[in-house]
Amino acid sequence: MAESENNVDLKRKADENEDGDGNGEEDEWVGPMPTEATKAKKRKVLEYERVYLDNLPSAAAYERSYMHRDVITHLVCSKTDFVITASQDGHVKFWKKKEEEGIEFVKHFRSHLGVIESIAVSAEGALLCSVGDDQAMKVFDVVNFDMINMLKLGVIVSADKAGMLEYWTGLPSEFKFPRHVHWEYKTDTDLYEFAKHKTYPTSLAFSSDGKKMATIASDRKVRIFRFLTGKLMRVFDESLTMFTELQQMRQQLPDMEFGRRMAVERELEKVDGIRLTNIIFDETGHFVLYGTMLGIKVINVETNRCVRILGKLENIRVVQLSLFQGVAKAIQVAPTVEMKASDNPALDNVEPDPTIFCTAFKKNRFYMFSKREPEDTKSADSDRDIFNEKPSKEEVMAATQAEGPKRVSDSAIIHTTMGDIHIKLFPVECPKTVENFCVHSRNGYYNGHIFHRVIKGFMIQTGDPTGTGMGGESIWGGEFEDEFHATLRHDRPYTLSMANGGPGTNGSQFFVTVVPTPWLDNKHTVFGRCTKGMEAVQRISNVKVNPKTDKPYEDISIINITIK
Repeated sequence: MAESENNVDLKRKADENEDGDGNGEEDEWVGPMPTEATKAKKRKVLEYERVYLDNLPSAAAYERSYMHRDVITHLVCSKTDFVITASQDGHVKFWKKKEEEGIEFVKHFRSHLGVIESIAVSAEGALLCSVGDDQAMKVFDVVNFDMINMLKLGVIVSADKAGMLEYWTGLPSEFKFPRHVHWEYKTDTDLYEFAKHKTYPTSLAFSSDGKKMATIASDRKVRIFRFLTGKLMRVFDESLTMFTELQQMRQQLPDMEFGRRMAVERELEKVDGIRLTNIIFDETGHFVLYGTMLGIKVINVETNRCVRILGKLENIRVVQLSLFQGVAKAIQVAPTVEMKASDNPALDNVEPDPTIFCTAFKKNRFYMFSKREPEDTKSADSDRDIFNEKPSKEEVMAATQAEGPKRVSDSAIIHTTMGDIHIKLFPVECPKTVENFCVHSRNGYYNGHIFHRVIKGFMIQTGDPTGTGMGGESIWGGEFEDEFHATLRHDRPYTLSMANGGPGTNGSQFFVTVVPTPWLDNKHTVFGRCTKGMEAVQRISNVKVNPKTDKPYEDISIINITIK
C-alpha cells in the first residue's frame, strides 16, 4: 500500500516536472488557454488614410457664410468648380470656387415661381437642372472649362416611400434590368432592408468607382450597400434615441445645449425637413459625410470609425452638404497617391483647398468649412457672415424705428426687492436686443416680474410675465433673431444675456450669470454686463429654491428698471 502511494507521488511529481513547477496559475485551467481559444481580431487599417484626410476639411468652425433672400434648401458642387445654391423662394445662385481660397458670386436666376423641390448637376458639370412645385423644369448651361472622362455604367437607382429600391438601365437598353450586377433576384440582396423596417431612403449617393451606395433613411439610419451585390455593408444609427443614450453614457454637450438641439431635431421632423438631408462620398470613396445634431460627421467606411466631427460648437443644424476637393493651381499630370504621400518639395506647391458647403435648418445662409479656422473670432473686424443681400422691408422698417436717440441707451439700473443691479448695455453690437430691453423697461413691462429660475453657482433668470418660464414676447410681438458678437462672450461672471428656447427665439426673458459660462457662447445673445450691485446678484442666486423647478420659495421681483 505504501509502495503504491509512493508510486503515485512519484508519478505526480514527474507530471509536475513535465508541466513546469506545478504551482503556476496555468494548473488551474482545464482545456485550451484563452489566448489559444480566441485570437485577437486584427483592426482594419486604411492605407494612406492621412493623405485622404489631408484632402478633407478639418476646421471645427465655419470660415464664411453667404446669404439668399429666403431659406436655402438645396446646394450642389459641379465638377467645373461651381457651387450652385437654391432657396425656397425659387431663386438659384451660381458661385465660382476661387483658385486661392473662398468663392465669388457669378450669376443669379429667378428659376421658379414657387418652391424648388430639387436640383441636380450633370456628371461632367456642364448642365444644371432644377425642378419646382410650379410643375416646371429648368436646365441651365454652367460655364465649363474641361470635360472630365468618367466611367458610366448606365444604371439608375430609384426609391419610393414604400421602401422599395429598383435598378434600371437607360434608354438604349429600354430601361431593363442591368445585366452586369451580381444578382438576379432581389431576395438574394439586402435591398428589402427599408421595407422590412418600414422606412424609406431620403438620399442616395455613390462612390466615384460606383461600387458603394450610401443612403440616409427617414428612420435616421445611414446604410451603405455594395452596389453590384446589393448586400448591406455598414449601418450607422443616427436616431434621437441613440443620441440620448450616448449623452447619458458620456456627455457630448452641456445638458442645456443638448436639450435645445433635441428640440430643433423634433422641429426638423415635424416640418418634414429630414427629406432635405443628404449624404455624400469623398473623391476616394473611403469616407462618407452627412449632417447630424452634433455637426458634420466624417466616417471612414473601411475602418468603421468616425474620424472627424466638424461644426460641433456652431449654432446651426446642417441639413444638406456638398464637397469640393480641388487644388489652387492646375497641374499637367494627375498626382497619384504615392506622389501625395512623398516628401517631394516640388509637389508641395500644389495645395488642395477642400471645402464643405452646407445649408442649415431655417437659415437663409450657406456655410463653408475648410482647413482654415476663422481669423481671430474675438476681433470685431473679422466678421465671417457676409451680408451680400439687401435688407428686407421689415428690417428697413425696424432700423428706421430704431433711429430715435431716446429709444436705446448704454446703461440701466434693475431695481429688485433684494437690491439694485447696475448694467452697462451694448447698443452698437446688439442694437435689436438692447432696443427690446430698453423699450420694455421704459414701458414698465418688467415691473413686478419675479426671478422664476435661480440656479446657485450658475445664473438668475427673469423677464417672464407669467412667472413660469414659458411666456414673454418682444416689443415687435413674437420672437426675434440672435445677435452674437465676437467680442461679447460669456467669459466672466455677471454677464447679462438673453434666454431662449433655441436659435432665433428671443422674447423678453433674460438672465445674469454668476460664473463664466463659455458653453453658452453663440447660443445666447450677450447684451450687457454688471458694473455695480454684484452683491445683489449673489444674494438672489443663494436663495432657497424648489429643486424640481429652480423657482425660489419666496418671490424675488423686479420693482422697475431705470434706463439712463
